Amino acid sequence: MDINVYMRYFEASHVCNKVKRRAAQVILLSSSENKVVTYKVIVNFFPHKDPEDFAVSYDDYHEKVIFTKKGIRSRKREAVFIDEIVTHAEEVLKESGGEIFWDKPLGEARLG
Repeated sequence: MDINVYMRYFEASHVCNKVKRRAAQVILLSSSENKVVTYKVIVNFFPHKDPEDFAVSYDDYHEKVIFTKKGIRSRKREAVFIDEIVTHAEEVLKESGGEIFWDKPLGEARLG
C-alpha cells in the first residue's frame, strides 16, 4: 500500500524533453509490502503554464529511497522525514539538475 505522507507544490525551474518546467511536486511516499516499510522522496517537475495549471506530467519524475526496514509506519519517523524533506529533495535535484524555489510554495502542504 502506498500513502502520500506529504505533498506540496513549489515554483521550480527545469527543462526536460525541450519543455520548460516551472513547478515541482514534492512528495514523501510511504510504501508497505510484506511487512517492509519504505519511504521515498519524489520530485516531479511539470510545466505549470498558468496559476490554475497543476497538470502533472510524469516524464520528469525523480525519486530517492531514504529508508527501508522491516516494520510498520511510524508517525514519529514521518515527522522527522517531513522536517528533512528539503535536504532529501536537494539530493534528488543533484541528479536531475533542476531547481526548486522553497520560498515560493504553490499552495498548502497536504499531509496523509
